[in-house]
Amino acid sequence: MSVPKRIGKIRFGLISPQEFRKMSVVKVITADTYDDDGFPIEMGLMDPRLGVIDPGLRCRTCGGRPGECPGHFGHIDLVAPVIHVGFAKLIRKILRAICRECSKLMLSELEKKEFLRQIRTLEDLGQPTEDVVNKVFAEARKHKTCPYCGAPQREIKFERPLSYIEDGHKLTPSDIRDRFERISDEDIMVMGMNPETARPEWTILTVLPVPPVTMRPSITLESGQRSEDDLTHKLVDIIRINQRFQENREAGAPQLIIEDLWELLQYHVTTFLDNTVSGVPPARHRSGRPLKTLSQRLKGKEGRFRGSLSGKRVNFSARTVISPYPNLSINEVGVPIEVAKELTVPIMVTPKNIEVVRKYVMRGPDNHPGVNYVTRADGRRVKVTERNCQEVAEQLEVGWKVDRQLADGDIVLFNRQPSLHRMSIMAHRVKVMPYKTFRLNPAVCPPYNADFDGDEMNLHVPQTEEARAEAEILMRVQENILSPRFGGPIIGGIHDYVTGSFLLTHKERRLNKDRLMEVLKKLDISDIPVPAGYDENGDPYWTGKQIFSLILPKDLNLTFKADFCSNCPVCKGEDCENDAYVVIRNGVLLKGTIDAEAVGAFKGKVIDRIIKEYDPGVASQFLDRMTLLALRGIMLAGFSFGISDEDVPREAAEQIQDVTRSAKESVQRLIEAYRAGELEPLPGRTLEETLEMRIMQTLGKARDAAGQIAGRYLGLDNSGVVMAVSGARGSMLNLTQMAACVGQQSVRGERIKRGYTDRTLPHFKRGDLGAEAHGFVESSYKKGLSPTEFFFHAIGGREGLVDTAIRTSQSGYLQRRLVNALQDLEVNYDGTVRETRGMIVQFKYGEDGVDPSRRDYASPENVHRIIRKVLAGENA
Repeated sequence: MSVPKRIGKIRFGLISPQEFRKMSVVKVITADTYDDDGFPIEMGLMDPRLGVIDPGLRCRTCGGRPGECPGHFGHIDLVAPVIHVGFAKLIRKILRAICRECSKLMLSELEKKEFLRQIRTLEDLGQPTEDVVNKVFAEARKHKTCPYCGAPQREIKFERPLSYIEDGHKLTPSDIRDRFERISDEDIMVMGMNPETARPEWTILTVLPVPPVTMRPSITLESGQRSEDDLTHKLVDIIRINQRFQENREAGAPQLIIEDLWELLQYHVTTFLDNTVSGVPPARHRSGRPLKTLSQRLKGKEGRFRGSLSGKRVNFSARTVISPYPNLSINEVGVPIEVAKELTVPIMVTPKNIEVVRKYVMRGPDNHPGVNYVTRADGRRVKVTERNCQEVAEQLEVGWKVDRQLADGDIVLFNRQPSLHRMSIMAHRVKVMPYKTFRLNPAVCPPYNADFDGDEMNLHVPQTEEARAEAEILMRVQENILSPRFGGPIIGGIHDYVTGSFLLTHKERRLNKDRLMEVLKKLDISDIPVPAGYDENGDPYWTGKQIFSLILPKDLNLTFKADFCSNCPVCKGEDCENDAYVVIRNGVLLKGTIDAEAVGAFKGKVIDRIIKEYDPGVASQFLDRMTLLALRGIMLAGFSFGISDEDVPREAAEQIQDVTRSAKESVQRLIEAYRAGELEPLPGRTLEETLEMRIMQTLGKARDAAGQIAGRYLGLDNSGVVMAVSGARGSMLNLTQMAACVGQQSVRGERIKRGYTDRTLPHFKRGDLGAEAHGFVESSYKKGLSPTEFFFHAIGGREGLVDTAIRTSQSGYLQRRLVNALQDLEVNYDGTVRETRGMIVQFKYGEDGVDPSRRDYASPENVHRIIRKVLAGENA
């Protein structure tokens, strides 16, 4: 029995030529791959001892079939040594540190002992020795004559990529290898290497490993021709040049030809190892495409680590464009029928389900939900077709595995990239639908950061019962309504949902019986409330507040100030008849308007209270009903926004003009005061900074005043104002810029200064500090900008675009670094955070054991409520 051992440390080294030969199963001597019959050639690059990829063949080394044999290394004996491009800088360092005659490290014995002591101390402590080793090389280079043999040292120049020139003569790889072979083990240890695992001469290659066939498989094209892998192409070049070199050397060819062939061999080995070395032209296909050789396979986004290990393409997944479908529950996702027929869920046949499964199999693959494959008890896989489905259904036995097509109610994972937080991938229930897009309730867009302008999303089908259970318990949308970032609901009303709720509940919205039925027909509500009153004809009517109360939990109590009231251009935040407070008593909305503050994503106080006082299921039901109700509400009212909604009456336009004129005059007075030396500088600011800040202040106030005038005249009957004050979309600032005045454009928080000498554009006088000359846009978007205003506006807008691009790349990189640093941490059942070895990182998750998504907002009333509970001895 093997005893488990703990690894003390890992030491990396170089592979010696002897080791290369020892691990090799065949010496490759011919550049050919397959013979005329399509069989691999002996001692060629596809020799059967290197592994097999063709069906019917067996590996001659391990006897495995394709798929079983991992592949085995071969080797090529190079006729002349070549430099390993990865060690070019190390070779330069060593050459400069050793004597050209005796190859001793040019340090005194005392210095060597001291450096060796420092290196060993650091190794024992498990700390890096890089700084000491760099000091060794720096000190050795200072000596101009060898302390041992007295030979004068010559300057060695390194010319990229692989030329080492000493005193005007180019050193060949053989010269360098000869020098390195003479270095003593003690000197190697002082250089920070272990002579048992890494000798300097091993950086000069004399043997080249040939990767297994499984690592560079060839493919057969439709024409029947074989297309070889990029690595095989490179190895063919290396073998051919190797053979030509040997033939020419044996034939006594001139030194010039030998040197050229040596250079060529060096080039092919270099590009085999790394095809992106600066100063070396990349090796290319006939088509002109650069070859993807060893280094390119490993590094970068498409390389082995990031492309194939950290993230990769997977089976049982689909990807297509998303589109909105408000009639779905937040827990559902609409899946196109074509996708549902392709993706499958495995079902194990048991005595209890065999008859149900048999019906699925009899449907075949074309009648959804059918079966695509059946796996027998012996592991044989059978494709189900229209022809054989009856036969397979009759043969069905307990213990078989059936791949049933995706059907309504199946649980799947839904994801949108970039996945920046845990709500970027959640579990939904399938609803199979026609057409070709994934359908999504718009209320679930915020956590995915999705919109419907062409976004694509991924769907994954869990293949085991454990995976499905985990998705159901941890990843369902309703379990992720609360965001761990701020402890509030991240899923809630957006856009039309907020506007619809606002229009339905603002003031006393009356609905007759027909309209009531129209609003409630999508909801699963059977009890119609008592009418709120009767109109002049004696017909009953109900209010929007009454209808909204139908979807609230029966014992919900909540009071808060409506957000829209503080934004309202009519009452300007003062308590008026505009429902300033939302009051809910025993599940009845007595007073107030439902806006983004009540049911919106990121804010929704009603959703927040429901999920924390009841449970995610109740919150999910409320969200489904609220979204359907809001849409019926907006459909009843009718809601559109057009170019005429930005029109302000002439009276308002004149008032706005007066405001901007007086602002410009104020700016001019400030400039005159500055030039006359009468301007009082602000504390800690220069006179110029004070002037700029005062001008920005004045112009900012002017824009705000213009906005207030426009808002007052547009009023709550305007669709734009409704969207802004309800929190559905946009702000009064957007309306201000459309209807009244765009305002001051800025770059890095300052007025626009750059341009020509002493002025921003040639249209202005030199030294002009006025509003127009430095980016104040007096016009509104509706009226249209002048050419200079348009130019300044473009300058201000460019900053936003550049900022966004930079932020996106920076946050993506930061995310990747964080994920890589934290990927092996997990919270255990005992509440501790541990890494893979079981070592404790935190005794309690987050040091306090609190799940941030479950904590309440730290509002004063909540703090007081908790204190009261604690004082009463209750569990807070």
